[in-house]
Amino acid sequence: MVSSEVQPLSRRPVKLVTIFCDGSSLGNGREATRAAAVALLGYQGLWRAFGNYLGNATNQQAEIAAAALGLEALKEPCRVTVHTDSRYVIETMKGNFRRKTNHDWWKRLDEATSRHQVDWQWSQGHAGHVIQEAADRAARKIAALGHVEPAVLQDAVDRIGVIEPGDDDGSDLF
Repeated sequence: MVSSEVQPLSRRPVKLVTIFCDGSSLGNGREATRAAAVALLGYQGLWRAFGNYLGNATNQQAEIAAAALGLEALKEPCRVTVHTDSRYVIETMKGNFRRKTNHDWWKRLDEATSRHQVDWQWSQGHAGHVIQEAADRAARKIAALGHVEPAVLQDAVDRIGVIEPGDDDGSDLF
């Protein structure tokens, strides 16, 4: 006998993740540009830092890369709030600005965004917000060093401490 009763699928709830990201381009627009991108990911009190040295890239490109970096670090689809001080990234991702340049960079961000539900939030830079300042500081340091130094990323996490306390440690998330 076959039962006509439909069994509900067991699904884990979609995790809520916060990302603060920032890009830095020392010598922006010059031949000797040194750019970096940093993303700080938070999930129920656990923070992790991810960074990339980009080399010769503009500040706008570094800002796009920082947002992509954070989303790419997630191992499963999530509901994500991305905070950045880049109006360029926010307004473009919300569809208010046209994509006239940086098409390869936007393609990377579009691909990183595709698995997630993303809410784009502008966060004023250099306004004393602990997490945004930690991302900014780390991006500038990595750009100046010319490579990603794990101690720089750890310093960013240490500056944040525990924010958004919760029960799950999130270790399987990113």
